[in-house]
Amino acid sequence: MVRVAFATLGCKVNQYETQRIIDTFEEQGFAVVGFDEPAELYVVNSCSVTQMAEKKSLQIVRRVARQSPEARVVLTGCFAQFTILRGETVAEAALLVPNTDKMRTVHYVLEAFPDIRERVSREPAPPVLRNPYERTRAVVKIQDGCNVCCSFCSIPYTRPRMFSRPYTEVLDEIRRLVDEGFKEVVLTGVLIGSYGRETGSGGPDLAGLLQRMARIDGLERIRISSIELTQVTDRLIGVCADERKVCPHLHIPLQSGDDRILQAMNRPYRQQDVLTLAEKLYSKIPDLAITTDIMVGFPGEDDAAFGETCKVVESVQYARAHIFRFSPRPGTPAERMQAHVPEPEKERRSHELAELCRKYRERFIAARLGRTMRVLVEGKQGKGGLMKGLTDNYISVEFAGGAHLAGQLVWVRLLELSDEGALGELVTTSSGGQEHGRLHLLPNRTEAGTVYLRVRG
Repeated sequence: MVRVAFATLGCKVNQYETQRIIDTFEEQGFAVVGFDEPAELYVVNSCSVTQMAEKKSLQIVRRVARQSPEARVVLTGCFAQFTILRGETVAEAALLVPNTDKMRTVHYVLEAFPDIRERVSREPAPPVLRNPYERTRAVVKIQDGCNVCCSFCSIPYTRPRMFSRPYTEVLDEIRRLVDEGFKEVVLTGVLIGSYGRETGSGGPDLAGLLQRMARIDGLERIRISSIELTQVTDRLIGVCADERKVCPHLHIPLQSGDDRILQAMNRPYRQQDVLTLAEKLYSKIPDLAITTDIMVGFPGEDDAAFGETCKVVESVQYARAHIFRFSPRPGTPAERMQAHVPEPEKERRSHELAELCRKYRERFIAARLGRTMRVLVEGKQGKGGLMKGLTDNYISVEFAGGAHLAGQLVWVRLLELSDEGALGELVTTSSGGQEHGRLHLLPNRTEAGTVYLRVRG
C-alpha cells in the first residue's frame, strides 16, 4: 500500500477541505496514516494569513523532507498559492498544487508520480471503517471566496472566486453525516454571511439554510463558525433566537475597536456598530456567547487607538478572543503603510489585551457555575483521564465519565473554573427543571458603560 499523511494549518475551511481531500485519496486506494508515521507521500494544506502561518507551513515541509528524504512532499493551500503567484518555488516540495484546484490534489499526484500511480493501482488499501465514537462535530463548508478586501488580508488573492454550494447539496451532505452518527454540524466558509447570493439559483440565504437544517431528524446542534458583523441581519438573529438547534454562539471578528484604524483596515463598520449589535444580540438570543478575533499593532495604531479596542472588549465582554499581531502580507495595501508599530510594543499590547479578555472569559463561565448544561462529548480525553466536551455556547468542560460517552450529548453540572473552561460532574438525567433554561442578557446603562444583567428566561 502507498501511505499518505496530511497536515493542516489555518482555518476551519482548510480543515474541511483536508478531510474532503483525504476522502479522494482513500477512494483512489491510498492508506491514510498519521503525520508522524512513515509514509511515501506527505500533503501539507498550508496557510498564509500571517507571517507566522507561512513560517509554520514552511517549517513543516522542511521537517518532513529532512526526516523522510525518500518521501514526496506535496504543498497546497494559501501559502502554496502565494508561492505560485510570486513565481517562486519551495525546494523541499516535490509538487505545488494551486489553492484554487486543491480538491484535485490526488489527480495532480497520480499524474506527477507514475510510480505511485502504478503502486496504488496494484496494491490498493482496504476500505476504512470509522470508529462511531469519534464522530462529534462535523465541519461543512458552504461557501468560498471573499470580496471584502480588507487592507491587511491576502485571502482575496488566494481565494478570489465567490462561490456558494447549492443548498440541496449541503443538506444531502449533512444528512449523510447525521446517518454516520454526527450530532453537531459546524458551518464554515470564507465569507459565510454571503451564502446564497452568488449561486444564481434562487436558493436560500444563510438564515434560510439554517431553518432547513433544523428540520433534519437526528441533527442536534448547528454552529456558525465565523461571520462578519455587517452580515448578522435581523432575519439571521431571529433564526438564531427561535431555532432550538442553532447554538447560542456567534464568532464575529472585531479586529480593532478604533474608528480610524477600522477605516485604514477597510473594515465596513465602526465602533458604535459593534456596540449596538452586541446589545441587540444579547437581548435577542438567550445565553449567547460572542467570540471574536482582534489584531494588535496595525500600522498607525497608537496608544489611544489601542485603548479604544480595550474599551470595546470591556463593553461587549467577549466569551473568548483570538488575539494576533499584525504582520504585512505581500501585495496588500497594508504592506505599504507607514507608522509601523515596533514588535516589542505589539507584544506588550497583545499580553495586555489577552489578560483583559481572559478576565471576561472567566466572568462568562463563572456566571454559569452551578448550572446543568448540555455538553457534546469529544472522543479524546482531557487531563487526568477526564472526558472533555463543549456546551452549546462554547464552554469547554471536563468531567469524569466513560469513553463510551464520546460523541454523545450529555448533561453536566458546571462546578468550578479551570484553565481551559470549567470542571463539572455528569448528571444522569436532564430533568433539572429551570436550571437547563437559557439566560437572557439585557443591557443596563451605567456611567461606566454598558453592563449586561443576566435574567432567567
